[in-house]
Amino acid sequence: MKKAAACENMTEVRTEIDRVDAALVQLLAERWTYVDRAWEFKRRPEEASVPWRNRDVIDKVKERATEAGLPPEMAEALWRQIIGWGIQYEEERLRGK
Repeated sequence: MKKAAACENMTEVRTEIDRVDAALVQLLAERWTYVDRAWEFKRRPEEASVPWRNRDVIDKVKERATEAGLPPEMAEALWRQIIGWGIQYEEERLRGK
């Protein structure tokens, strides 16, 4: 691992971006395992979706992004896509597709 400021050329920058991308894919895959498990619980009325949960997730992500120096608007846009895919997946599973 090399910090961005220590990269001396574009080859090094690209190598590090590829490393980070691989880590992001692994983390998103791990997150997806929880989405895949969640739909099973949502078959129970007491475990159904709660309207405030998505807003709570987005707020936390924006706060963490700000603290990490990432534009919070970018983080919000990404998470809205991630959440949207999860909701669509859960709805399809709940309908038996």
